[in-house]
Amino acid sequence: MSVAKSAFLSLEEFLKLPETKPASIYIDGEIIQKPMPKTRHSRLQAKLINGINEVTEERQIAYAFPEFRCTFGNRSIVPDVAVIRWQQIEFDDNGEPVDDVLIAPNWTIEIFSPDQSSNRVTSNILHCLKYGCQLGCLIDPDDRSVLVFKPHQQPEFCHREDSLTVLDGVDLELTVEQVFGWLKMKAESASP
Repeated sequence: MSVAKSAFLSLEEFLKLPETKPASIYIDGEIIQKPMPKTRHSRLQAKLINGINEVTEERQIAYAFPEFRCTFGNRSIVPDVAVIRWQQIEFDDNGEPVDDVLIAPNWTIEIFSPDQSSNRVTSNILHCLKYGCQLGCLIDPDDRSVLVFKPHQQPEFCHREDSLTVLDGVDLELTVEQVFGWLKMKAESASP
């Protein structure tokens, strides 16, 4: 993550700035640009979003959004995956979701990149929990582990065959091994 060294900006001033690619986030007056996602990050993000939406969208339980700006509690963050319960998604008169989300996601998922500060990523998850998020996950592709965060509880370290906690009401069963199994895209060739 790169931190912009500039004069203090208010959250309102930050939100008027043009979007950057990759996205920039706002934390206590600092503008921090997220690192550009790499292949493993993108693959895990896509598989998680598809898996969650496959079991939630049709039944209107929740929806998983990629790189989705959420502004609340004097921060404007962009989790890798933001899951919002259906009844909390605000829709316009055409039935389309409104662009500006001013609540914490119900489930925030971050996929750790070596270019990021682990403390800053964890801080964003904790901030979400402070403002009503029910579940946070920090996925570490290098370590093949997941830290699961719940409000008012110690984080839980999950690896190998451990089952992952998902948002209540989401009918999805995953183990850590299954999630990291998604990274394998090429079948091993058979020995002659």
